[in-house]
Amino acid sequence: MKKMRLAATATALLAAFLGGCGHIGVKPWERDLMARPEMQLDPYPVDSSIDDHIYFSKEASSGGRGFGGGGCGCN
Repeated sequence: MKKMRLAATATALLAAFLGGCGHIGVKPWERDLMARPEMQLDPYPVDSSIDDHIYFSKEASSGGRGFGGGGCGCN
């Protein structure tokens, strides 16, 4: 009897969790909010470019992000 009750409870919880997945995603009327510049991965590209230039100038290396090695020529 307890196993049946546990199975019924587990099934009900699973159905409730899976039913909540139907609301995932962006609705068409919400896309204008997601397309705003503040929501981009880099909302301030000019500031990032300036920061990269400062980093490049101080480190005496090229790349700044994702490149190995320094200005000495070693890796």
